[in-house]
Amino acid sequence: MFISSQDSAASFRDFTLIMPAVAVGNVGQLSVDLIVSTLNMRRVGYIHTDCLIPMAGNNPYTTCKEDAKELHTPAEVYATPGLKLAVLQIRAPVIQTKSKKFRQLLISWIKASGFSRTVVLSSSYAYQRDDQQLQGTSLRYLVTPSLLKMSADVLKELGWREMERVSAFPGLTDGNSEPRLVIPGGGFTKGLYTDSCTEDLPLAVLLLFCSEGDNIPDAFTLINHLNDWLHLLDSQEPNKWKIPTSWNLLFGSGIPPALF
Repeated sequence: MFISSQDSAASFRDFTLIMPAVAVGNVGQLSVDLIVSTLNMRRVGYIHTDCLIPMAGNNPYTTCKEDAKELHTPAEVYATPGLKLAVLQIRAPVIQTKSKKFRQLLISWIKASGFSRTVVLSSSYAYQRDDQQLQGTSLRYLVTPSLLKMSADVLKELGWREMERVSAFPGLTDGNSEPRLVIPGGGFTKGLYTDSCTEDLPLAVLLLFCSEGDNIPDAFTLINHLNDWLHLLDSQEPNKWKIPTSWNLLFGSGIPPALF
């Protein structure tokens, strides 16, 4: 359930919601970090649920000592009313046995809040691509029929490549097997997309094929791809996206000098 951190209830009517899926390389989460930090978005509440692994930490977007010690939780909502934009940042993995429950919670909240559209930023294992997915760009998209009605012309103009359906048994010829949607390493991406189609929810998925490692370049690639559509920034120059202070410890602290 959503709990507002403001005195009055937050209103998201006709807002665009951007959220990550906890997936390979954490690319979606890193991309959301860039949005929140660059647009200086304000925290307006959080999602209280037992579906995520419990965690707490300091303010990842701190800009001064005064707000550095603020307590932050696994699923928080940030908003910029002037842009009619809201962001749900998820910082902890979904408990495997509660994935369906978490998806239902998200869909219920999205519907109740009146978001005009939802964009999920995700990723998938690069090494599990089939032959057709090896060609061209590593970026893909999915869109529900509900959102396609509203954005068909824009998506056509962008020239994006839709996520391919692949054979259940690649390399084997079977006329009876229908291609299926597979997003290995994508966490709850496929489930949320399928549920949104069933619930007639306007939702799009932007994902990138990648591998685990230093995924900061992947985050910039994905966020620039999103910016082509939503125009969050006027320019795509790398220095226009503001890197949050928490990224200084993305790979842990420095090597202790005592080792040498």
